[in-house]
Amino acid sequence: MANDRVIGALLLLGSIALLVIYFWLLFYGYMWLAVSIVSTAAVLGVLGIVGWIGWTLATTPPPPPIEETPPPATEAEQEKKEAEAKKEEGTEEKK
Repeated sequence: MANDRVIGALLLLGSIALLVIYFWLLFYGYMWLAVSIVSTAAVLGVLGIVGWIGWTLATTPPPPPIEETPPPATEAEQEKKEAEAKKEEGTEEKK
């Protein structure tokens, strides 16, 4: 838990530092550098996520097929099946 707090604090301080650097570059004559860094990071981030999704889809085995089960019989259908079964039993006994 304490380790998580340290990591969280470092992430917060890092993001604040990068925000200050970005605004300094943006407003003090290096706008082209700030925009190119941010746009490059955005493109790399999006393409990295797309590549990760593709790698996951390519390396994950397909799930086993789902066996279709018939819907549960209603009471009327169940009674009809029981009556047919009894009828068949009666004809087999007579043979």
